[in-house]
Amino acid sequence: MHELGIVFHIIKTVERIGDENKLTMVSEVTLELGEVSGVIPNELNDCWTWAVKKTELMKDAKLILETIPALTFCESCKETYQTVQYGRICPFCGSELTYLIQGNEINLKEIKAC
Repeated sequence: MHELGIVFHIIKTVERIGDENKLTMVSEVTLELGEVSGVIPNELNDCWTWAVKKTELMKDAKLILETIPALTFCESCKETYQTVQYGRICPFCGSELTYLIQGNEINLKEIKAC
């Protein structure tokens, strides 16, 4: 379950930022998750709920997840398309000369202190 590792990394990062900014309590953390990041949102939420209770800074912090859509670019026809719907093969020209341009990210977007 790599979701727990992700949660521990986020907690460590938020605690470092909290220390640098002299925060006393964090109420919300917003993450951007790429549509094809491989992270299972329900598992991430379960791990978050368990792990933040063991911290002082974030013991009641809510996790907010925002999805970044997966987009693929076709080198042949220069079109961009939805990865999940069409996969690796370009729906415009049928080319396999494609690559993912967004959608596998995991970004810490916002920390809300109270």
